[in-house]
Amino acid sequence: MDKKLLDILVCPVTKGPLKYDKKAQELLSKSARLAYPIRDGIPVMLEEDARELTAKEIEKLKSM
Repeated sequence: MDKKLLDILVCPVTKGPLKYDKKAQELLSKSARLAYPIRDGIPVMLEEDARELTAKEIEKLKSM
């Protein structure tokens, strides 16, 4: 994921910052508790395609 692109993108639901999970190929929104998938190198920033983060994932975000 390009650092410049990550600096520009925000959560479409809350307009908050996103964290990149390289292993899962997802952009994580702590404020919306959603994970947006990255497919073929393209972030899919649609709420209906996002999955809800687990409590464990939200705790992990606090340390990122």
